[in-house]
Amino acid sequence: MTTKLDGPLRRELEIDGAPYMLTIAPKGMTLMLKGRRKGFELEWAALVSGDAAIATALNASLTARLTTSPTTERSGIPAKGGKPKSKRE
Repeated sequence: MTTKLDGPLRRELEIDGAPYMLTIAPKGMTLMLKGRRKGFELEWAALVSGDAAIATALNASLTARLTTSPTTERSGIPAKGGKPKSKRE
């Protein structure tokens, strides 16, 4: 016998060594970096209708990155407020 999902269910999991929180609710699910408020959301209706890939891509493009780094070493692209690396450095 199954139990009806009436309220949110939260579980902690580890992905690539980083702790994440997964919240499963009647409306959908949310995956966020532990200690953060924003994360990736996916509604059950989008998953069932086949729009999950589109919804996930749109949500990912609108949501801030979960992990922040000052700059990426290869590209030299700065984080917010940083200056780009010059080629001489």
